[in-house]
Amino acid sequence: MKRILITGALGQIGSELTMKLRERYGTDNVIATDIKRNGSEAAQSGPFEIVDVTDLNRMGEVAEKYKVDTVMHLAALLSATAEAKPVQAWNLNMGGLMNALETARELNAQFFTPSSIGAFGPSTPKESTPQDTIMRPTTMYGVNKVAGELLGDYYYHKFGVDTRGLRFPGLISHVAFPGGGTTDYAVEIYYEAIKNGSYTSCIEKGTYMDMMYMPDALNAIIDLMEADPCRLIHRNAFNVTAMSFDPEEIAREIKKHIPCFELTYNVDPIRQKIADSWPNSIDAIAAEEEWGFKFEYDLAKMTEDMIKKLTNKFTMNQSKAN
Repeated sequence: MKRILITGALGQIGSELTMKLRERYGTDNVIATDIKRNGSEAAQSGPFEIVDVTDLNRMGEVAEKYKVDTVMHLAALLSATAEAKPVQAWNLNMGGLMNALETARELNAQFFTPSSIGAFGPSTPKESTPQDTIMRPTTMYGVNKVAGELLGDYYYHKFGVDTRGLRFPGLISHVAFPGGGTTDYAVEIYYEAIKNGSYTSCIEKGTYMDMMYMPDALNAIIDLMEADPCRLIHRNAFNVTAMSFDPEEIAREIKKHIPCFELTYNVDPIRQKIADSWPNSIDAIAAEEEWGFKFEYDLAKMTEDMIKKLTNKFTMNQSKAN
C-alpha cells in the first residue's frame, strides 16, 4: 500500500483508520472521502474529497486524480439502520461496493472491505462459529455482507483484483460515537457510565456477542493488507474476534472503576432479534494461521482504557465549553 483511498472515512472505523494509515504511510498518501465533510481530524489533517459511493464516475475520478493503488471501502448502513431502511441499505451497501470494486479493477488496485458477524444467521453454529459454515442471515445487513463476501471472491477469481476482508464482530471505540449497529450498546454503555452513572440496555441480559476493541481491529486490517498473498487461502472474509460478553459482564467490569454504576433494561425487539440471530462466539483460527492474527485487548483491559480515554475526553470538552 502506497496511495490509499478510503470511502466512509469519517465513520466509526474510518475516522481512526485514516489517522493510523497517515501515521504509517504518510499524510498525503491517504485520501479520505465521505458524503460530507466535518471538523474531525480525519477530514482536516490531510487530503479529503466529497464522494458519494453510489456515484461510480466520481469515485473513479478521485481515485485516478490521486493515482491510488489501494481502495478501502468502508461506507455502509449498519445493521439496525439497514433493517429500518432495507431498500436504501441495498442501494448504498451493494451499489457502493460494486462501484468500489470496479474502481479497484480499473486501477489494478488492492482492495479491502469489512464484512461482519451479521453475515451469519440463526442456522449458523452459535458457539466457536467456524470460518467456513452455513450463512443464511435474516437481516438486510447480513444479506448485504454475504453478497459482499461473494463479490470479493468473484472479483479476485474473475478479474485478479487483490481483494481482502475481515468478518468483524462488534467494534468498540472511544473516538467515534456509534452509528446504528446492533452491538452499539457496548460503546454507549461506557459513555453513559461516565456521564450519568447508569445505562439502560436495549439488549437483554444473557445475550452474548463477539466484540473487539478498535486498536486491535485497525491492526488486523493493516496486518491482513500487508500479508503475503501466497499464504491467503481465504480472502473474503476472515473471522476475527477478541472477546465475547453479555451486558451483565461488561457492567461488572465497569463497576470495578465506577462502583455506583447501575444497569437496567429496555429491550429493543428489533435489535434483540438481530442479536439473537448472531453467534455467541466465533473461531479465528484461519486468520491466525494464514496471516498471524492476534489481539491485545480483553474485556478488562479494554474497559480500563475506555474509561480512562473517555474521562479525559469529557474533561477536555468541559474545559473548552468553559
